Amino acid sequence: MALSLKKHAMPVQAPDVRAHNFDEVALGYDAETAVAEAERCLHCKKPLCREGCPVSIDIPAFIALIKERDFQGALAKIQEANALPAICGRVCPQENQCEKHCILAKKGEAVAIGRLERFVADCGLAAGEEVQPVKAAADAQKVAVIGAGPSGLSCAGDLAKKGYNVTIFEALHKAGGVLSYGIPEFRLPKEKVVQKEIANIEKLGVNIELDSVAGRLFTVDELMQDEGFDAVFIGTGAGLPRFQNIPGESLNGVYSANEFLTRCNLMQAYDFPHHVTPIKVGQHVAVVGGGNVAMDAARTALRLGAAEVTIVYRRSEAELPARLEEIGHAKEEGIQFQFLTNPVEVLGDENGWVKGLRCIRMELGEPDASGRRRPIPVEGSEFELPMETVIIAIGTGANPIVAQTTEGLATNKRGYIEADETTGATSKAGVFAGGDIVTGAATVILAMGAGRKAAASIDAYLQSKRAD
Repeated sequence: MALSLKKHAMPVQAPDVRAHNFDEVALGYDAETAVAEAERCLHCKKPLCREGCPVSIDIPAFIALIKERDFQGALAKIQEANALPAICGRVCPQENQCEKHCILAKKGEAVAIGRLERFVADCGLAAGEEVQPVKAAADAQKVAVIGAGPSGLSCAGDLAKKGYNVTIFEALHKAGGVLSYGIPEFRLPKEKVVQKEIANIEKLGVNIELDSVAGRLFTVDELMQDEGFDAVFIGTGAGLPRFQNIPGESLNGVYSANEFLTRCNLMQAYDFPHHVTPIKVGQHVAVVGGGNVAMDAARTALRLGAAEVTIVYRRSEAELPARLEEIGHAKEEGIQFQFLTNPVEVLGDENGWVKGLRCIRMELGEPDASGRRRPIPVEGSEFELPMETVIIAIGTGANPIVAQTTEGLATNKRGYIEADETTGATSKAGVFAGGDIVTGAATVILAMGAGRKAAASIDAYLQSKRAD
């Protein structure tokens, strides 16, 4: 049988159906499709796909086990490097990482590595398979992890496997970080996937303390000096909203994407009044930005009942930073796009509510520091869009609370913690950091990779302390 150069399609809900519900869009492979997709793998002598994986999963090995229909073995192989496989199989940008390096991609489509990872992880969740706990010794050294997002969970899981006594301190009332508050239910189910994978981290022996705001209830120094923690990992993410600083951004009906998505995902406003957090979208919604968060906000607004949702992006479609899959899904669901367009003012009515968005047309000039062509306003091209809601999704910054309350912890000019790229070590002895609080907003899997690197470094640091 000739080798197919196209990956097997992912079954999905029909666009006209899914645009009106919060059920997961992608339905997942069945066993026969997964095995057929696994059989496309060439099992190269030098598997370049592994080079693109931030957590170094043995990709050819787990795919080979799928071909043998040993799905449990395939999951165990993934879990050697990845504590959150069902999550990563759904939200990782595989097309820019492992699949980008697949040899098949040179002549056709890469092996669907992410879809295969999701398949075996979902098999494990459906079967109720549990991770094997590692009981920490009575004299085990203690590690505090600040933040129960991807980097913190990954770091904690690796340290627990090594026998450390690990406690995660999470500011919110649910663990998961961006997995819980940022990524919508229709892309990443919370009870079915996120909470189950977090439970597996806890089963390793990790203790998670919720509603624990580092820098307010306690400081990093207090954890080490008063609570007896031998090392601290900071993985607080980058959740400080950014705005454009244009007139009208304080009007009712203007949201940061963080607030909008947190209300919907963490507070479950989409199920009001069964959950008591309200949210108002109106009939016409503008989402400013072009990344994955903008796509998530736009598609969420549509599901909340908006008649028309428009993404306003200052560059052309070619420069959109969102995943192609997410852009495609948004278009299928009827999301509109205004390219080469930038807001200059949010317009309000006499009661202080949004009634429109004044914009200006843009043209592309020379490339800027990002390598993309710089958008330049076209003089005299202003126009207005009628809107009831405006959602700003132009990125996030570093929350300063932990850095401001930790003496001797160096940060850069943008407020991110300075940490060694390889080890995660900060300027403060025994304190490590990784993920978005170091790099700025990036991907889930890159944050997890940083957490794993830091865990290895913390282990080496504590072993050397014990030897002294």
